[in-house]
Amino acid sequence: MTETERPTPPMPAQQQNQTPGRTADMTPRPDHGEHSYKGSGRLAGKAAIVTGGDSGIGRAVAIAFAREGADVLIAYLDEDDDARATGRWVEEAGRKAVLLRGDIRSREHCNEIVERAVEAFGRLDVLVNNAAYQMVLRNCLRKRVFARTAWPRGRSGHHLFHRRCRRKRSRSSASKCR
Repeated sequence: MTETERPTPPMPAQQQNQTPGRTADMTPRPDHGEHSYKGSGRLAGKAAIVTGGDSGIGRAVAIAFAREGADVLIAYLDEDDDARATGRWVEEAGRKAVLLRGDIRSREHCNEIVERAVEAFGRLDVLVNNAAYQMVLRNCLRKRVFARTAWPRGRSGHHLFHRRCRRKRSRSSASKCR
């Protein structure tokens, strides 16, 4: 997308009734760098996990990492079409893409993601904890709603991943989690 093709405000109002949303339903379509980002090999030979890698910032990171030379495991909740599209972009960059559906609130799923990355790529160098979704709370005092929705998916999943990656790193000098 060139500067002259970029959408300009005002943008049309959008609302998706499911969480997380779907990229195909967005107008205008987001720019994830599919046609604009050119890599330079800064991650050549590396392997990465990108949670929430099916769309949004996660898709942009997965594409950029692949164009920089990394193989990418794309962990996502349930947006299969979005994940397949991201996987195609990673493979078009000449890198391996592994898609893994599931919920990172589950300790077992976090372990599976790390194991699958090491199995597929032989190493793990980068963990991008990006899985999240945006929501509006009209009354910020409704702490119970926030605690049941955003907090468990974001924070505990992130902590589970970090712990699992640290364990993997200690077993293999080739793997690092930062």
